[in-house]
Amino acid sequence: MALRGVWQLQKLIISYSDWGGSSRGIRAFMESQLPAFKEKNPQLEVVTELIRGQHPHLKGFYKNKNERVICVKNMTPEDILLHATRLRNALGRKVVKLKTRHVTKHPSVQGTWTTDVKFETE
Repeated sequence: MALRGVWQLQKLIISYSDWGGSSRGIRAFMESQLPAFKEKNPQLEVVTELIRGQHPHLKGFYKNKNERVICVKNMTPEDILLHATRLRNALGRKVVKLKTRHVTKHPSVQGTWTTDVKFETE
């Protein structure tokens, strides 16, 4: 995803094995869909890396020095393209767990409004 018009994913490393069976899908992805993915994303540096004896994975490096790794063993080329697109669209920020269901600058003193509130009429 672009933050203020700048794509955040700088580099995508595709690691695979030319021998292992779990890399069958990523080898098919590299033959069929990777050239089109490179053409659609000229801002992205795509590197393929041969690592024998390990499961295939995608590794994304972002501008804020974070990296994400996604294991793609035994996946179809379409699923791998979906994961590569998700890495490209991500901002590279760490996932932060929220303490409440909604975040506000000025929390209510009385509590959160719900539909269960009963007003007594006299």
